[in-house]
Amino acid sequence: MTLATQHKQVVLVNGIPASGKSTLTRALASRLSLPVLTLDSVKEPFMASFAPVDRQRNRQLGCAAYQAIWKIVALAPAGCVYLIDAWFGFQPRQVLEQGLMQAGVSRALELWMAISPDEAAARYQARLSNRMPGHPGAEYLPELRRLAEQAQPMSVGPLLRLEAVDPDINAAERWLREQLQPPSLSPYAATKSLSRQD
Repeated sequence: MTLATQHKQVVLVNGIPASGKSTLTRALASRLSLPVLTLDSVKEPFMASFAPVDRQRNRQLGCAAYQAIWKIVALAPAGCVYLIDAWFGFQPRQVLEQGLMQAGVSRALELWMAISPDEAAARYQARLSNRMPGHPGAEYLPELRRLAEQAQPMSVGPLLRLEAVDPDINAAERWLREQLQPPSLSPYAATKSLSRQD
């Protein structure tokens, strides 16, 4: 095993609902050829099976999906880097830290999608007709506005802030490429590596 595969890393694509996480995640997954896990993709099949889903059940399924994500990451080899698209702030920071630890993650990078209350509300309103039944509706908008005023990144590792209105995808790609570079071999380690090939 090389040094490049000794550590397990994840990329947290974080932000409140309607901040553009999914769009950014898809773009980066395509550019970097990284696998994706999203909270909704794990949760929504169960929402469909248990329909109708009220707000409390939606939250219960969200918590279960969150735990399932860390189970999946735990099964992945160390060299596999997942992009994880979720609003991580819906659970306490300790829950995230526990999930990372249980999954064997040694380093978590974070992309934070910053968005204003007005923009968040407008985006959420625009997509209501396309959301699966069981997600909060228009009644959620006042809560979302308050969330946009207070939400902060989880800051459990290296962090890059992006503006949700016009995220710099090129900058995000460059930053991730730099952060995900395997550590360079020390002269001693390089000598040992070469000697094994002789």
